[in-house]
Amino acid sequence: MRSPKELGYFFPAEWHKHTSTWLSWPQNPETWAGDKLKAIYPAYAEFVKIIARGELVNINVEDEKLENIARDVLSKYGADFSNIRFHHFKSNDSWCRDHGPGFVINPKAEQKKLILDWGYNAWGGKYPPFIDDDIIPSKIGEKFNIPVLNPGIILEGGSVEFNGKGTVLTTTNCLLNENRNPHLNQQEIEQYLINYYGVSNVLWLGDGIVGDDTDGHIDDITRFVNEDTVVTVMEASSSDANYHPLKENLEALEKMKLENGKNLNIVELPMPKAFYTDGERLPASYANFYISNSAVIVPVFEDQNDDKALDILSGLFTDREVIGVNSKDIIWGLGSWHCLSQQEPEV
Repeated sequence: MRSPKELGYFFPAEWHKHTSTWLSWPQNPETWAGDKLKAIYPAYAEFVKIIARGELVNINVEDEKLENIARDVLSKYGADFSNIRFHHFKSNDSWCRDHGPGFVINPKAEQKKLILDWGYNAWGGKYPPFIDDDIIPSKIGEKFNIPVLNPGIILEGGSVEFNGKGTVLTTTNCLLNENRNPHLNQQEIEQYLINYYGVSNVLWLGDGIVGDDTDGHIDDITRFVNEDTVVTVMEASSSDANYHPLKENLEALEKMKLENGKNLNIVELPMPKAFYTDGERLPASYANFYISNSAVIVPVFEDQNDDKALDILSGLFTDREVIGVNSKDIIWGLGSWHCLSQQEPEV
């Protein structure tokens, strides 16, 4: 069988116009313990409202009961339901970036869109059960009559970052971790990325940030903001545990080449101050923003660097509004806005 790349399919950059955004409604009490699940609703509803201004929002819910809960929450905070749809697909958790459908497109093909259904094991088997999350892409493909491809290896959407022109960024700490695909070496994993995402250039960074239970997802550290520019988070304090890994990532980025042979343009983003829950550091990062059709939605943390991060991103995304949405409760679940969302590109 010919690969998606051979057939002309590719994974667009996140700023490519969306048909919709896919979400899985937060409902796992183990992710946000105690009162935290209800505490995240105001910010989560704001997130949904902002996306819905510019595109359809598709939300996975287990059943009518959970749909009614979601509707009540969104109604309370003034959501516009004309751009929101619910689908009765049961999920184990809410991190749709990692378990949701990965859409590749070919505008010239008769079938213009395919869904990639990578294997999903909750970041190396950390949080069972995960079977319902693992099959969501195939359920979406079946409902909407979109062909689904199963590459047959473990891979999460938050572990890869695209410029839409042939380059993908990822990390060795995640994709080469023995809890994902221990039977594959780096070259073999690169070939999967090339064949299924339609890229030609794979760039590898090293470690992620402290507190990231995904083993170093790229979407917490370095993101493309246009086809030749990345933002990368930097820690100012040399005594902070993130200082040296992020410095090493910057040094690696400075040596990298794009698919056209050019150097990357690199813009530094600050990090918020470290904060903890029950002695555990949370993976707070301004890099975990989501690019929707009408806005760039940025996690903020009531921190002195919030405004600085928003100003930097506003200078880079001049075609859409940059909006900070409070993530102090959301981050208790060890992820933020990008982790929660998966875009469906327009063709």
